[in-house]
Amino acid sequence: MTVTTWHGGAAAVVTLTFDVDAETPILAAGRRYADHLMTMSHQAYGPDVGVPRILELLADLGVPATFFVPGWVAEQRPGLAATIVERGHEVAHHSYSHRAPTSLTAAEERADFERAIEVFDAQGIEISGHRAALWEATRVTLDLIASHGLSYDSSLMGDDRPYVLAVDDRSVVELPVHWSLDDWEQYAYLPSPQIGSVIESPRKVLELWRAELDAMRHYRCLFNLCLHPFLSGRPSRLLAVRDLIEYAQSCGDVHFTRCRDLAAAASSDRALLPRTPPTVSADSTIYPD
Repeated sequence: MTVTTWHGGAAAVVTLTFDVDAETPILAAGRRYADHLMTMSHQAYGPDVGVPRILELLADLGVPATFFVPGWVAEQRPGLAATIVERGHEVAHHSYSHRAPTSLTAAEERADFERAIEVFDAQGIEISGHRAALWEATRVTLDLIASHGLSYDSSLMGDDRPYVLAVDDRSVVELPVHWSLDDWEQYAYLPSPQIGSVIESPRKVLELWRAELDAMRHYRCLFNLCLHPFLSGRPSRLLAVRDLIEYAQSCGDVHFTRCRDLAAAASSDRALLPRTPPTVSADSTIYPD
């Protein structure tokens, strides 16, 4: 039996990922929200206050991270992506407009995907990976990732370890996600548009994530944490993130890495045999649209 090597011998691998959505998920719900000043300021807090605070935390603890940035956000804040890269972290593709691929035609998704590529190219930002808006990837999404030479995606939930997807004649590493490791389900709240309805205590969230990390250390998994600077950049929440990182460091068997570096390790792991993307045949007479 071939032994996996993607984890480098660690009990668990941690990827700290930050989705720097800013105003895009709200604008995707409707152009009219651009005139809602409270709502826009709530979202601007992410890149304007949360990201600098997060970068200082990462530097203080000496851990790398990956920032998934919509092209629109990078375009509106021209120095943002470069600042992240200069601090030793990765910037990755997170669509242009943060509209869910499942809500777009194939042509619309391609145009949105490629517009983001153009923004990062113009800013000199090297992009290796992708995360779909709302994690709602389609078959077109995977084709775009492969055809543009990106090495990985981080939108699907088919495992709790990295796996490899066969897309045409190319391979795409999947770094799976899960709702339980997303701060949106814990903290997101706005009266309109409704993006969530519960604001949890950071103590409860820390307990949840520590329990998952301990279990993932037992099963040798990928702890792929998805955080949003407009949510987890808030003071008490970011202190909970600090506590989580310090706990993981104290375990002595947890490895922190950028997504692109983990994708490279997974790509060279001979034990990870390519899988086909999920294919489900649903009879329209049983499951109508």
